[in-house]
Amino acid sequence: MHSSDNDRRQFLVTASALATLALLPAAMNGATAASNPAPSWNRYRRAVVIDGLGSPGSIDGLDGHALSGADLLDIKTSGLTAVNVTVSGVGSYANDFENTLKNIAYWDAQIAAHPNALMKIRSATDLTEAKRSARLGLIYGFQDATPFGENLDRFEMFYNLGVRVILYTYNRRNLIGDGCLESGDAGLSQLGRELVERMNEGGMLIDLAHSGRRTTLESIELSKKPVAITHAGCSAVVDLPRNKTDEALRKLADKGGVIGIYLMPYLRNIGQPMAEDVILHIEHALKICGEDHVGIGTDGSIGAVNATQKYKDDLRAEIADRKRRGISAPGERDDAFTFVPDLNTPQRFDTLATLLAKRGHKDARIEKILGGNFARLFGETWLA
Repeated sequence: MHSSDNDRRQFLVTASALATLALLPAAMNGATAASNPAPSWNRYRRAVVIDGLGSPGSIDGLDGHALSGADLLDIKTSGLTAVNVTVSGVGSYANDFENTLKNIAYWDAQIAAHPNALMKIRSATDLTEAKRSARLGLIYGFQDATPFGENLDRFEMFYNLGVRVILYTYNRRNLIGDGCLESGDAGLSQLGRELVERMNEGGMLIDLAHSGRRTTLESIELSKKPVAITHAGCSAVVDLPRNKTDEALRKLADKGGVIGIYLMPYLRNIGQPMAEDVILHIEHALKICGEDHVGIGTDGSIGAVNATQKYKDDLRAEIADRKRRGISAPGERDDAFTFVPDLNTPQRFDTLATLLAKRGHKDARIEKILGGNFARLFGETWLA
């Protein structure tokens, strides 16, 4: 289904983040998990629902604290089957190996503490069990290859610890290749090419979300298996470095891969992205890739964000720090939050399913977008 631009603009959009928050009801600022426990889309309970990149708990992901009762209620309410949770650091080689091991230990401890709510995902069969048992499956992933250092022999260790997804270039250049902010756009290094081969053979999924254009295209071409772009948008809709070109999307789909559309500021050039912007990018990806190659990767927390003044101040400070470190992408700005206000609820996937259904998308397509496509991709790239 391809709607006209005028039809697509049927939702009301505010001009800025602050104006948006002023107009939204309090529930959008800090929605509780119990606010609307019943799914609004009639097939939601039966669907496999996968967040291509996200995290239980706080907006910061790993905050050093155990998951709270509210966090566990959010997980239950969300209806998620699995989420790709980042266990690596990003943007620096300093202590990344040690920190990655600590992060894996943290999530292992949370799974051990809450076995009725969480489980580790190591295979596609585990996804089936997570759905059957109504637990959230945690898929361990990297958002940078820095934990490898120069040593790809660490691959087997990371695999044995449960890592199944590796995004190997985060915005800047590293030893594997160029990220999306490198003006030289040099593509994969020789070490990067060796890592592609290692991941194909070893049963890990290649993720190209933050990679440069040449790195993205070379990886898709070189890989013998489908690859993912777990969390990105479409540059044809909004031309920012974190979004992917139609050329990349077509090649991704031709190889059998999946793009997860994120809920991030890069969905718009000006002002606060809303649910309608997420839908615009999903529908463009459907047009270019086809319905078998589009999913959702929120790049956020499962729980709702309470946009207090402290949160706003911390966001400004974080953006300033990322700019100082050279890992802040164009489009990051302090007048747009890193969540979508009218999807600021643990039930955001259900809400998106309802919006897609209202726009005429068929149930089978919606189930693929919610998680069926990522589940298929995992089955084709991971070892049994």
